[in-house]
Order: sequence, then structure tokens, then C-alpha cells
Amino acid sequence: MSVLITGFLKIQNRSYYVIFYALKAVLALDSVDFKRNKDVINYFNQYYIATEIFPKELGKRTGRIKNIRQNSDYDDFYLTSEEEASEQIETAKFTLELVSEYLVKNYAQ
Repeated sequence: MSVLITGFLKIQNRSYYVIFYALKAVLALDSVDFKRNKDVINYFNQYYIATEIFPKELGKRTGRIKNIRQNSDYDDFYLTSEEEASEQIETAKFTLELVSEYLVKNYAQ
């Protein structure tokens, strides 16, 4: 595996965890926590995306990044691209912006 592809895989993994911990921050403010990643995402989708507290676009992007992270971490033959890595970074930025706005709006003193 080339150094470049290895770097893209690391970007995808790190981007996923940026999103995951941002979602966990939102849930923590409601005293909700889960040990498994999929439970965090499922709960967030059910209580924050489906109720339109956050836009459905975030749910779509989160689902895609979850699948890519699964593939990049557990599929020995998974190859990625710069385009996919860039998409992951943009999704992480999108998520952080939305979560930051939500936290400021709802929890800023």
C-alpha cells in the first residue's frame, strides 16, 4: 500500500472521529452516552436528524462517512482516493460548524 493511500486512510479515520465526538458532545448535554459508535449515530439520527434539530444532510453525510470508515479500517483490500479523503474533511468541518452553532444557541451562558 502506498504512503499516499495510507495517509488518505488516516485522514478518513481521524475525520470520522471528529464527527463521532462532536455528536457525542451533543448527546452528553442530554445525559445520553453509548459505548458503541453505531449506537451514538443511530440515536443522533433518531432524536436530532429525524426531528430536524439538525439537517437531514448531516444524517446522510454521517452515514456515508461511517461506511467509509468501516471499510477503511476493516477491509484489508480497501483503496481510497484523495477525493474521498477531501469529502471526509469537508463532512467533519460541516459537522463541527453545525454542532458549534447548536451548542452556542442552546447552551451558551
